[in-house]
Amino acid sequence: MPILAGTSGWQYHDWRGTFYPPGVPLARWLEHYSAIYPAVENNGTFYRLASPETFASWRARTPEGFVMAIKASRYLTHIRRLREPAEPVARLIAAASRLGDRLGPVLLQLPPNMTADAVALDECLRQFAAQFAAYRKNGSGSTEGTATAAGAGRVCVEFRHESWWTTEISQLLQAHDAALCWADRLGRPIGPLWRTASWGYLRLHEGAAQPWPRYGRQALRSWISRISDTWPKDADVFAFFNNDQGGAAPADAASFAELAGRAGWPKP
Repeated sequence: MPILAGTSGWQYHDWRGTFYPPGVPLARWLEHYSAIYPAVENNGTFYRLASPETFASWRARTPEGFVMAIKASRYLTHIRRLREPAEPVARLIAAASRLGDRLGPVLLQLPPNMTADAVALDECLRQFAAQFAAYRKNGSGSTEGTATAAGAGRVCVEFRHESWWTTEISQLLQAHDAALCWADRLGRPIGPLWRTASWGYLRLHEGAAQPWPRYGRQALRSWISRISDTWPKDADVFAFFNNDQGGAAPADAASFAELAGRAGWPKP
């Protein structure tokens, strides 16, 4: 499978004129974006879970083969802090499953002051597995038949407190085939680069090149090299750029995809 490179979100007003042509209305930005990139990370769902109808409309507005990763609600990660996850997980999957074959992995980004809680993480991952299984079984959620490349049913976790970097947590993620989120800031890894799943997920928050916050090509090559050293080229690897200011993210995502192709990764 290819490295599916895209951006974290697609509705940034300063992308007009840098990425979106002036004549493309805001209401058509997703169509424009999905005609160019194979995947997007929907970070708007972190702040407010969209309705099932909105998820269905995102599916209708994007081409076959497009993948939308979903950032889990801050209600689950920052307010409940993964505890008592059954209801928020069920609500998220009930809505997001309307993406059908566009549905990608779910990202759990934990708050920076949340220390390690293996019991809460394990229960949360179990709830995701149960909810995805239920929708596949009854067919009501349309995750049935979702392409493997989309990654539906998968969960990635982005830890932001060093207490999570333990063998216990690594083994817990492996048991669930949940990906440790690889993260970058200023061209350097944030945290360990464990492979905890059969697939990978990378978030790039801020580059060190000019104009800020762009990534230089050498930094991008370094990440592609790390990916290539860790996963075979038939694995699913997602890479999302979160350096949205000034249209840096879509430009860097395009460069990343180009360099991945030169490194022998298949093109989307």
